[in-house]
Amino acid sequence: MSRVAIVTGGASGIGRALGTALVRRGDRVVLADVDGAAAEEAAERLRATGPGTATAAVVDVREADAVASLVTSTAERHGRLDLLFNNAGIGIGGPVEELSPAHWDRAVDVNLRGVVHGVQAAYPLMLRQGHGHIVNTASLAGLLPGPGMAPYATTKWAVVGLSLSLRGEAARRGVRVSVVCPGGVDTPILDKGMPADLPRVPTAELTDARAAITRVSGGRLYGADALAADVLRGVDRNRAVIVAPRHARVMWRLMRLSPGLVLRLQTTIATRGREPAGARPTAPVAAEVSRR
Repeated sequence: MSRVAIVTGGASGIGRALGTALVRRGDRVVLADVDGAAAEEAAERLRATGPGTATAAVVDVREADAVASLVTSTAERHGRLDLLFNNAGIGIGGPVEELSPAHWDRAVDVNLRGVVHGVQAAYPLMLRQGHGHIVNTASLAGLLPGPGMAPYATTKWAVVGLSLSLRGEAARRGVRVSVVCPGGVDTPILDKGMPADLPRVPTAELTDARAAITRVSGGRLYGADALAADVLRGVDRNRAVIVAPRHARVMWRLMRLSPGLVLRLQTTIATRGREPAGARPTAPVAAEVSRR
């Protein structure tokens, strides 16, 4: 039987890849995104391929009422909600001394409160149904230290904690919860830079985010479609934490064995990544690796 799913940040990148994989399985998917035109374009393409179907919705996950309305309307239209992918997120990074409260607020509002809003809207509904699966996109930066990306890492660690805590509550009530922690993923968002409406971060403006994320990801970015396949496989197996690709899993295991060693490795990578004076530095700052 086809499932009913919502994917936030579904217009491109990881979200679009998740939507594509779900539609190929025959599921009914709502691609929700702050960019309504891009979401509609993605949904139209998926409707043409099938065997499942896709619709688009304009949603800013910072708005609790909007997220609640999306969840309620989807469940009413289809009779249930089987899967919620809280995938929307934003990358905010740079040296901490260059960041303003506005940068921290944006990271928390989108990456953490956006997930909380999805959980608050869908979890009671799934409890009433007696089934459902909430899948929250965090990041490998939610399991490892992230020099140069403190706001991003802070929110992603919080999403991991939220997800595992909720999983413990929900397990005996028929609702499943998983958290996705990908390493660097090759998506167009890596090239977009800091949101234009936030104060300037000089170091971030001089940073090649794609090169930085590639370097800390073992020299190669992972494909969004490959990640989507990993995620759905993890969902099928009810994995608590879904970490991909292999390089990310190795780093996670190393972190659990020796946090101090991983911190030294991350610091060394960041230091060695800096170009000679006058060149564009590539110290790692957060890029939007988990959005859309």
